[in-house]
Amino acid sequence: MGGAAEEALRREYVVGEEIGRGRFGTVRRCYAAATGEPFALKTTPKAALRADPLDLALAEQEPKVHHLASAASRHVVALHAAFVDADAVHLVLDLCAGGDLFALVSARGALPEPEAAELMAQLADALAGCHRRGVAHRDVKPDNLLFDAAAGGALRLGDFGSAAWFGDGRPMTGLVGTPYYVAPEAKDLLRRMLCRDVWRRLSAEQVLSHPWIVTRGGSVPGGRLV
Repeated sequence: MGGAAEEALRREYVVGEEIGRGRFGTVRRCYAAATGEPFALKTTPKAALRADPLDLALAEQEPKVHHLASAASRHVVALHAAFVDADAVHLVLDLCAGGDLFALVSARGALPEPEAAELMAQLADALAGCHRRGVAHRDVKPDNLLFDAAAGGALRLGDFGSAAWFGDGRPMTGLVGTPYYVAPEAKDLLRRMLCRDVWRRLSAEQVLSHPWIVTRGGSVPGGRLV
């Protein structure tokens, strides 16, 4: 038997088969009990997150942050309902059954420039809407760019599990995102911070003077890392 959130969820939705799996949770197809309308159900159990306070905090704030973002642009996957308790976070989302950009590029290779430009315009609309609402996604990658078959294949930005709200001017903290898509400058900094050789490992003073820190994630002058 699940927690109170799952019980409330199952009173309103019929949960179907698994259609996706991530680092911490699963995505299942579900249907509104009253109408039969299909949705996607993202479930993140909290037990696996308790070892990392940042991961747990992100999961608990995801419903609020995603709600803000989903009202900002039609190119953001809409959040329809959230059920949260001490055990898990359940999010009822648009069912984007057209696959994702990673799968599309893997199957077709490089896209024609007009098609790529159209997709970038839709992504820019999604990000601009998020930023107007004070939401930073922080994990934009092809896997999180979904195609909504029910809307003519329109692109939707999804998965706000790493997102943060900066609307009141608060700084964003924590190392989030997907390693394969992290900026080279950030990777260089992490590699040198975690180096086992104590003579090559960066000191705290060197970390604070690293170009990626000094420029707050901006470009490194001359493209060089010191």
